Amino acid sequence: MASSNRFQPKTGRLLVLLIPAFAYLVWASSFRVIDQVSLADGSIGVLLGLYICSQPAANGIELMFLERGRLRRVAAQWNGIGWLTLNLLVMIVGWLVIVVGTTQFTGSSAVDAF
Repeated sequence: MASSNRFQPKTGRLLVLLIPAFAYLVWASSFRVIDQVSLADGSIGVLLGLYICSQPAANGIELMFLERGRLRRVAAQWNGIGWLTLNLLVMIVGWLVIVVGTTQFTGSSAVDAF
């Protein structure tokens, strides 16, 4: 077996994805005119959120299907638990970006809750 096919956690990539996510959430809650519908802003938020969520989802699929048994080994170590927690955090933040982007379509003031 070639060692190049081994699963390598990409923590740096996950951390970098949090930067545009938080930037979008801050922008949407601070600088957006309340009760104004914006299709462009909403589209950007939904697409950004989908991209952010795709990375931890791809990690999970790779971990479950390409490296069978690796999930147990990753979850047994503290750094593996931290990596799984980071994936969960990025998935939740990406979901929030999708929700905020969706509210941009409706013009709802639900964005102020974030």
